[in-house]
Amino acid sequence: MKILLVAGARPNFMKVAPLLHECDRRDGIRAVLVHTGQHYDDGLSDVFFRDLAIRPPDHELKVGSGSHAEQTAEIMRRFEPVCKVENPDIVLVVGDVNSTMAAALVAAKLGIPVAHVEAGLRSFDRTMPEEINRIVTDAIASWHFTTEPSANENLRQEGIPEDRIHFVGNVMIDTLMTCRKRAASSRVLDDLGFRDGSTQPKPYGVVTLHRPTNVDDPARLKALVKALRQVSATLPLIFPVHPRTSSALDRLSCSGGNSPLRFVEPLGYLDFLQLLAHARLVITDSGGIQEETTILEVPCLTVRANTERPITISSGWNRLVGTDPEALVSACRQELTKGRRRPQRPPLWDGKACQRILDVLTGEKSTKRVRTMDPEP
Repeated sequence: MKILLVAGARPNFMKVAPLLHECDRRDGIRAVLVHTGQHYDDGLSDVFFRDLAIRPPDHELKVGSGSHAEQTAEIMRRFEPVCKVENPDIVLVVGDVNSTMAAALVAAKLGIPVAHVEAGLRSFDRTMPEEINRIVTDAIASWHFTTEPSANENLRQEGIPEDRIHFVGNVMIDTLMTCRKRAASSRVLDDLGFRDGSTQPKPYGVVTLHRPTNVDDPARLKALVKALRQVSATLPLIFPVHPRTSSALDRLSCSGGNSPLRFVEPLGYLDFLQLLAHARLVITDSGGIQEETTILEVPCLTVRANTERPITISSGWNRLVGTDPEALVSACRQELTKGRRRPQRPPLWDGKACQRILDVLTGEKSTKRVRTMDPEP
């Protein structure tokens, strides 16, 4: 069986890494890795390949940045010849970025079955590009591998047959559990001055913001930075800045000022995992970080009006606070007065999701495939 694994952006690498390693461990499977180059600089790509021990891609498409239409179209244009040369049995896509949808569309039009890992997640907010990518990918996938029960129900409501839905757990948690020990040797807390030779680090919080609703509007971003400065007066905050956010901050000539709000460059996976693991509080608009903080048992405040990962809320570790800066400050103050929670781990978030995915794929013959390698225009 030949499986074409597609990754393109930072969130993909943590999901593809354990899948690739599991494929390579099994006889009878040849895994071909395609890196679309949607994220391509060292801070968002190369460092993750190093930290996660991902072997060099078999194909690098080097698509780069652009509008959603430009990027999606270019991925499709460059990915189709790879599919024709490799002629895989399955194209496996992860997550919800443009690379996910673009590769799935190409494969489906060529008659190659698509497996979607992290299927069925829904924010029910179609202003989010990721939501469109999720819906389109699930509509054409043959296998839907889900991370939580709500995703199963979403797929049923959309008419996906029950035998195509497989509740397997969360591959990002596979990576987290595999890397915890190595991350513990990171010196990031020492480098940032939160552990001066002591075992227990000083209290701090972590911030990540990159979604258009939070960073593209100059007035909103300025107000959020002001709110973060207020919070940092009580709890120092470390803000690894995404390139999109960095550009927006530069346009505003915005900085942490004299407050203990520290902007730093993007961190590699192991350093960031160590930073998250010891944080008193995390403020984010990232989907993946909502999941990671749930397993790490770190309180998370999500600066969004919705989430496609409701299990993180019902587990007790995540809270939606919306995008109003004053509401964020209030929520932070409330969170810092709370006591310790009782751990509630989501079902099947046990580090074995990749094994379950490969068990399903190797246990089913690819009978749905119809060759259309030279489709009509």
